[in-house]
Amino acid sequence: MSGRAVSRDESIRLALSPDHCVLPDALARAPGRGAWIHVSKAELAESLESGKLRAAFSRAFKTGGIQIPDDLPDLLEKALDNAFLQRLGLEMRAGRLILGSDRIAEQARTGRVAALFHASDASEDGTRKLDQAWRVGQDVEGSKLRGTRLPLDRAALSVALGRDNVVHLALNDRSSAKRIAIPLRRLQIYKAAVPAASDADGDRVLD
Repeated sequence: MSGRAVSRDESIRLALSPDHCVLPDALARAPGRGAWIHVSKAELAESLESGKLRAAFSRAFKTGGIQIPDDLPDLLEKALDNAFLQRLGLEMRAGRLILGSDRIAEQARTGRVAALFHASDASEDGTRKLDQAWRVGQDVEGSKLRGTRLPLDRAALSVALGRDNVVHLALNDRSSAKRIAIPLRRLQIYKAAVPAASDADGDRVLD
């Protein structure tokens, strides 16, 4: 929809329901016809208000009478939040998620952290200390390696994971980090919170 050439891993799928209603498909698993978009929430809201979104979907779905919820931008944000948080929950139940600053720091220093994340409202001091511990464990002191600041605050993370005051979190498995990367990237793009640095020297991690 944006006209930019991007991969589906960085795009968001919207599906057409049997009654011709356009709905979020954050996991890209809904059956039937769908359209892939690569936009921020602000861009989607603007396109919806201007009527460009309806015209684009009519062309994509090749059908008339399409219904687009007025709150589609909010519905999509919630769906993307849930997709990412559900993935985190699965990794936690599998024993691959590390919580607690002291535990993260200890495992980071010994090279057992594959990905590091911070809540949007995490303090700079706590974030800086864990980032440094991670660099030590990865033997890349002096580099720009740092954890990813999530577009979610500690309250959202705590509720989703059923833990108190989740401010920092890490993954101890590279495959888990890769599984988290796709829903996180989609969420970052939609919330216009894409890291400025590349994975190499900074933050890591139509049908």
